[in-house]
Amino acid sequence: MYSTKIDEVIQNFDFKGDLRSYDKYGSGHINDTYLVRFTGGNYILQRINHEIFKVPEQLQENIALVTEFIGDKIEAQGGDRYRQTLTLVKTISGENFYRDSLGLYWRAYIFIDDAVSYNLVKNPDDFYQSALAFGNFQYQLSDFPVEKLHYTIPKFHHTPTRFDSFIKAVEADKKDRVKLVQDEINFILERKAFTNLLWDYHEEGKLPLRVTHNDTKLNNVLIDARTGEGLCVVDLDTVMPGFTLDDFGDSIRFGATTGAEDERDLSKVNFDLELYSVYVKGYLEGCQGTLTDLEIELFPEGAKMMTLECGIRFLMDYLEGDTYFKIAYDDHNLVRARTQFKLVADMEENWDAMKDVVNEYL
Repeated sequence: MYSTKIDEVIQNFDFKGDLRSYDKYGSGHINDTYLVRFTGGNYILQRINHEIFKVPEQLQENIALVTEFIGDKIEAQGGDRYRQTLTLVKTISGENFYRDSLGLYWRAYIFIDDAVSYNLVKNPDDFYQSALAFGNFQYQLSDFPVEKLHYTIPKFHHTPTRFDSFIKAVEADKKDRVKLVQDEINFILERKAFTNLLWDYHEEGKLPLRVTHNDTKLNNVLIDARTGEGLCVVDLDTVMPGFTLDDFGDSIRFGATTGAEDERDLSKVNFDLELYSVYVKGYLEGCQGTLTDLEIELFPEGAKMMTLECGIRFLMDYLEGDTYFKIAYDDHNLVRARTQFKLVADMEENWDAMKDVVNEYL
């Protein structure tokens, strides 16, 4: 239903050439995405989900600031800004987004050709390249004034708040599903104290806020199809102030696993210590010395925190009737939650080994 005004939308962006075609593109959970083909080049067109991102104007301001900052650095170093970072396409009136006659918000990017992304780690080098890319993203923005950025989703990775919201969802039990997930609820309750750890360090002045991506899944890095090297970080909706541990941890929970995020058979879902080690190496190389010793020391905590938090979010969405994440079947979010909790349990079993890996860099 959201594509009913797409012709109107296309006409209001400053695309080059004549329209050839457009098709649905990608598999994102949140926004609707199209590949739009013009004689002058290809573009990505996205409807911004303003039910989740309540102030799209601020979201787009964040993206414009960050991509222009990175693009200028790339250009100064002799690189290709149109290939190594996202480039927004302005509307014909010069704006970074378009609001259509239905009140829906849209944005467009120049399409990056000869690039691929992966939903699951196929080999360690792919994961290493994504680590380099996200680490480099952190490095490129290490001197960006973080206070200029808006919080596109307030307290997005504030795990204590996520825990409190989850408890309210359990108490409300809108869909009468609590009775079906008591084991999963208990799993979360047993780790309540842990959810405060990172924010306690921050309040003590020990953990800084940085510009963070906040959705560092493997499939949010474009890999150069010709060289196999990490090329460009995409999906910048959640770029805002946060902990580098959020970015590191989200990558581990998504990539250092032997199973998909929605694998029903939990025997196929295991924490992969080798991939974790590969990512630590690549991420630190990409960051180029910008992280503190405490941030590096807390990599295992970051991995566990983001995995637990994501499981909490999936389970809460299941309890509330699947209003946030797109689902393909009734218990999709429950399946997703269970994979995250399996990974948390595996991390806990491998805790000493995870610590040993990071200690090599301290």
